[in-house]
Amino acid sequence: MQKILNGNAFVFGKNVDTDQIYPGRFVEFTDVEDVAKYAMFGADPDFTKKVQKGDFIIAGTNFGCGSSREHAAITLKAVGVGAIIAESFARIFYRNAINLGVPLLVCPNISQLVQTGDALSLDLQSGDISNAKGVIIRAETLSEYVLNILENGGIKPLIKKQLEAQTKA
Repeated sequence: MQKILNGNAFVFGKNVDTDQIYPGRFVEFTDVEDVAKYAMFGADPDFTKKVQKGDFIIAGTNFGCGSSREHAAITLKAVGVGAIIAESFARIFYRNAINLGVPLLVCPNISQLVQTGDALSLDLQSGDISNAKGVIIRAETLSEYVLNILENGGIKPLIKKQLEAQTKA
């Protein structure tokens, strides 16, 4: 996994709930390609036409509030979001996303410092967020445990790797 991520910002407000991230009316879809078509549909129906692999979602407080459905995190991973940087996250969404291997960083005031379309660089190790002018802010650093989950592509691949190592030992 790359430790330095680059992409463009898509800025959303506060209290972006899971129905905005992935509306419940699409929950019947189970194929990842179908799920990806509706990422952020409730907040911006054209998001999937604009987002590129590696781009960032920037948000205010309480990103991912609402339902505990994993679909919200799955759709963002499937569409290729490189990381989500918000002022705070709903607890269940945070765990779902990290467990699926989606980097999430908490960064106070980030929504006031970045505009949609800004080109950003994110250092997952240090939490530094930069634009063309240099470092603009530092997010809270990720724990070694969370970094390990992300480096392995999620909690399931990490556990599988650990079990395989035990079997060989």
